[in-house]
Amino acid sequence: MKNTTNSGSIFEWDTLIQSITQLQEKTVNPEFWNDNESAQKILKDISKLENEKNLWEKLDDMYSEVEIHVELYETEDEADPDIEKAFLRFETYLTEVEVRKMMNDEDDIRGAILTIHPGAGGTESQDWASMLYRLYTRWCERMGFSTKILDFQPGDEAGLKDVTIEIVGDYVYGNLKSEAGVHRLVRISPFDSNSRRHTSFASIFVYPIYEEELDIEIDEKELRIDTYRSSGAGGQHVNKTDSAIRLTHLPTGIVVQCQNERSQLKNKNVAMKMLKAKLYQKRKEEQAQDKQVIEDQKMDIAWGSQIRSYVFHPYNLVKDHRTKVETGNIQSVMDGEIRSFIRGFLLMNMESSNIVN
Repeated sequence: MKNTTNSGSIFEWDTLIQSITQLQEKTVNPEFWNDNESAQKILKDISKLENEKNLWEKLDDMYSEVEIHVELYETEDEADPDIEKAFLRFETYLTEVEVRKMMNDEDDIRGAILTIHPGAGGTESQDWASMLYRLYTRWCERMGFSTKILDFQPGDEAGLKDVTIEIVGDYVYGNLKSEAGVHRLVRISPFDSNSRRHTSFASIFVYPIYEEELDIEIDEKELRIDTYRSSGAGGQHVNKTDSAIRLTHLPTGIVVQCQNERSQLKNKNVAMKMLKAKLYQKRKEEQAQDKQVIEDQKMDIAWGSQIRSYVFHPYNLVKDHRTKVETGNIQSVMDGEIRSFIRGFLLMNMESSNIVN
């Protein structure tokens, strides 16, 4: 299990160990911290390689466990009751490894900023946006990622008008980039006294988190800065001061807002960080030859533009229109089980890259 194949290239275990050792040797150099930027990069590289090492070691251990159960099954008269569980654990983790190995873009390892915005339709769409917010927070819990609400605008009657979440962990962006686009819901409306079927839309935007200082210059004259009163679920500070900040970048029309911090200055600093991330991502997407992801995000939040449909009535089905991945277990999906959709998207991208190359 120390050597495996990924997209036609051979993963060398010895090379991985050697790379970690060489980088660790640099950290004991007395001059290591003289260049703080270089030192931080080396530490991040070590962390990334050690995560890779742990990935394969865990897979190797689980494979060994399966081998032991198979040997017991072949030598004992009675069937091993745990063999099926061992196979299932190995199969599940093998899929996780497969997904991880498909994340090769430089930004995939980063955390992400996720924004959910309802489409037209008032309460219906705002409630749908709230359901998606629950879906992604559940997914974060499943994956062990930490979350922080940067901005939350409650709906007029139910749901939400807008929410922005910071999600911290390795490969958050690599996973969530599959979710960027318009999501469509079909259900019997709980807000319709006549119990009619309604269709609602909400849009997901995903941006990588850049911890390092980005090469983005923002002229204060190009910004419109609005302050407003924070809103949210309780707290002594909420709704008492106009500490929330909304920044509008006039040349691009990009809007970011933050209300999580306790002071206007801190909210502005976080909002500026978000704005720089969005501008940097916009620049990269404009330079890229394949602009399909950004084009998907720019679609109108309406008919014909959805990337995925969630049908609650007249049958249960969640279907991704790009990859054709689908499932009838809609409750599981709404509880954050979206791994099959993420895997399908990554496979589609990998196949597209192979065709281009």
